[in-house]
Amino acid sequence: MSELDQAASTLASHPLLALFRDAADGRFLPADGQVTILPSLPRGLGCSVAFTGHAVIATALPTGEVQSQEPDGYGGSLAPDFLRYLAGQGGRVGTLDAVLVARGASGSPRLPQRLDAEGHPRVRHARDLRTGVRVYGDERGLVTLAGGLAGRREISIELDQPGAGSNSSSGLGRSLLRDALTLVPAGEPVFAAVSPGNARSLRAFLAAGFVPLGSEVIIRPERTSAG
Repeated sequence: MSELDQAASTLASHPLLALFRDAADGRFLPADGQVTILPSLPRGLGCSVAFTGHAVIATALPTGEVQSQEPDGYGGSLAPDFLRYLAGQGGRVGTLDAVLVARGASGSPRLPQRLDAEGHPRVRHARDLRTGVRVYGDERGLVTLAGGLAGRREISIELDQPGAGSNSSSGLGRSLLRDALTLVPAGEPVFAAVSPGNARSLRAFLAAGFVPLGSEVIIRPERTSAG
């Protein structure tokens, strides 16, 4: 079992992982405007995840207290004031990301592992939030695979060529992503969190076969010292 698979196995008991995997299979929570509240995540993290018409919040705060803030599944769970409440005054509210999913591809892996990128900002960011980070790539750029939110398998990419894809049809991002899917067991879901404002990246993921599931914000609350 790889380091990534071991990390995912460790977190597999958190109920949010099952909801992500269900969504990847097209089984979504009811679009009833309601909010599902789950226990906090390992490493002191919380989150607010929005699916269509239904929100999921992972937090150490008491359920009744959270419900008294009147979040809803129609966008209220991602309102700035509510996210600040979840984090606490000294906590950290992450960025809003679109959640995407694709499936591992069959065939031999088409990207080599990269051991020269430990100091790269993309790798440092991945290690800040994720576990079991592995780095792959070639002259086009690098790919990270890791255990992410609730133990899901996550992917991110960074092109090495500045401006690649800008007003061009080079398709470096989508080709790198398609090759990266050969690193994931065939048929297994792999998730990505992409800022909606990063239009180039979002277009590359969609062109490579990723589909949107919802949106999310990761919370680092001030109220817990869990590691």
